Amino acid sequence: MSPRRRRPLPSLILRLYVAGNAPNSLRATSNIKAICAEHFAEAHTLEVIDMFVHPQRAIADGIIVTPTLLKLSPLPVQRIIGDLSNTAHMLVTLGAR
Repeated sequence: MSPRRRRPLPSLILRLYVAGNAPNSLRATSNIKAICAEHFAEAHTLEVIDMFVHPQRAIADGIIVTPTLLKLSPLPVQRIIGDLSNTAHMLVTLGAR
C-alpha cells in the first residue's frame, strides 16, 4: 500500500502595508504572522512594507490607509484593512475554510 500523495497547497502571497510602529500596524503584523504560522506554515510568503520607508510602493498598490493587507495569490486579489484581529474572517478571506 503506497502512501497517498497530498497535492501542494497553492502558495499564499501576502503584502502588508504598515505605518511605522503605529499600534494598529504592530497588531496587524503580529496577527497575520500568527495566522500564517498556524494555518499556512509551509505555503505562504509575507512581505511587510512600511509606508514611511517605501511610499512609492504604497502609491503603486493604491494604498491610502494602514494597516492594509493585500492577498495577491491565489487570485482574486483582495484587500483587508485593519488590525486583522478577526481570525475567522481572515481564514475565510485567505482561503483556509
